[in-house]
Amino acid sequence: MVKNKIALLLGATLAAAPCAAGELKSYSPITQKRLSNPEPENWLMAKGNYAGWSYSALDQIKTSNVKKLRPVWSSATGVTSGHEAPAIVNDGIMFVTTPYNQVLAIDAKNGDPIWRYKREFPEGFSAFHYTNRGVSLWGDKVYVAGLDCKLTALDARTGKLVWEVTVCDWTEGAYITSAPVSVNGKIIVGPSGGEFGIRGFLAAFDAETGKEVWKTFAVPAPGEKGSETWPKDGPWKDAWKTGGGTMWMPGNYDAKNGVLYWGVGNGSPWLGDQRPGDNLYLASVLAMDPDTGTIKNHFQYHWNDSWDWAGMNAPTLIELDKDGKKVPTLISAQRNGYLYRLENTPDGKISFRDARPYVHNNVFASVDPKTGRPTYNAGTVPGTGVPGMYCPSLWGGKDWPYESYNPKTKNLYVPFNDNHCMSFTGKVQKRIPGQWSAGVDIKDIKLHINKDAKYIGGIQAINVETREEAWRDTYAESWNWGSILSTAGDLIFAGGTSDRMFRAYDAKSGKILWQFKTSSGIIAPPTSYSINGKQYIAVVSGWGVDSALVQGIMHTERGWEKDIPQGGTVWVFALED
Repeated sequence: MVKNKIALLLGATLAAAPCAAGELKSYSPITQKRLSNPEPENWLMAKGNYAGWSYSALDQIKTSNVKKLRPVWSSATGVTSGHEAPAIVNDGIMFVTTPYNQVLAIDAKNGDPIWRYKREFPEGFSAFHYTNRGVSLWGDKVYVAGLDCKLTALDARTGKLVWEVTVCDWTEGAYITSAPVSVNGKIIVGPSGGEFGIRGFLAAFDAETGKEVWKTFAVPAPGEKGSETWPKDGPWKDAWKTGGGTMWMPGNYDAKNGVLYWGVGNGSPWLGDQRPGDNLYLASVLAMDPDTGTIKNHFQYHWNDSWDWAGMNAPTLIELDKDGKKVPTLISAQRNGYLYRLENTPDGKISFRDARPYVHNNVFASVDPKTGRPTYNAGTVPGTGVPGMYCPSLWGGKDWPYESYNPKTKNLYVPFNDNHCMSFTGKVQKRIPGQWSAGVDIKDIKLHINKDAKYIGGIQAINVETREEAWRDTYAESWNWGSILSTAGDLIFAGGTSDRMFRAYDAKSGKILWQFKTSSGIIAPPTSYSINGKQYIAVVSGWGVDSALVQGIMHTERGWEKDIPQGGTVWVFALED
């Protein structure tokens, strides 16, 4: 404990020494009005808009001219490991985070560096991942959440530290990789750490002072609503204290009605029989009040999660035509391999409408057509001393990368992985703070690839009106680890494959129209912006984290190329003059 206190003090000292290399002469402040109606020329948040579309209304780059797309600048980040952050752009200034707690401010037109912020880790620090998934903007500040549980506000002009607060406790195994979300002058973020026995939560902080405004746990305490779904007595009566449910990806926001929609992760430990019950709100989407953190409603994708099928990605907010009216709808390709259609009301009530598998799922025997509640097949649910073989594996039909919705084509573009399963037998693991305690040793988790599989990764375009597949592209020798950007130019842009390619597809037909080999594999979301009327496409390449781990397994199992070049680089493309 003494060592930890010393480490924390040392960390505080180091954290007070960010490095700033330059300064902006002017900066356009971010307001709620701008975030609610983001300008096409900017990319102000991780998924482009509050609805989570990952869509750009810019159309200068289109199907007829995308072959003329060329790199106009690139800039190495100087950091290895997996780069998973989008390029956020405000009036020509780009902000990119890298692994190991760094933020870069770059001139978005020519790639010139403006400032770099680096946060040193406290002594003795370790984390499951060293990646980061981006910043949020508010006023004249840039906000980044660090692996060592700090939420930091930086001066957007200089990169200098304005304030920082502690969100969680890294000595317990919590860490933050998520991009924060800015709403109504609050910065909202939640930590990771479900495999370390963390009880997940979401917290909001005042954008000006850093003072905590609210904190809401995803696993209710005894007596709270939802606690009846957790064991009240017996050997697992305290399971709620370490039950997981981390909220480790940015949520979406219904700005018109003031309702947050946030995804909740997997259970901890992974074995559901060590926490009997439905276990609200694991593997759910929550509707929340952004001003108080109050949970308004929820929908649980599957009960008593036993597969590490986190529901961390919030559903995409769209409207569907029905009987001449626009019906608010939540649509999402979840990690459990099912595509869900839910309806939401202005006050946040969520109702199940339908679900269907978009990849092979051998666990669900049925899905109740009224409630969406699944039943499970025998032999597919790992337990304590009980083997289970299930599909898809823990990486799911789709892991964390963002799907994209294009309102012009009415298609949802889903990066997916199929033909992979997993098996393990659980055990009781004593929880030691800061150490893996998922109920199974990592060496005992086995990935199985369908021997007859003609592909694993791919992209599906799904018509949101019919939920039918419009087209798909598949990758014979790669998983897909990349998010998708769709544009008003009837294009989608995607990386995610081990061949390091960045591709542009015809959004209507799925035909590949352009591709470019980057310096490393792409696992960061592409974005688009414009300066002086010129449209740019930006993406950060930098292979690592789960993509590198699985690539190593595929090398052993199938002889795939083992080592994909690492090292982060920001790539920016535009049409040649």
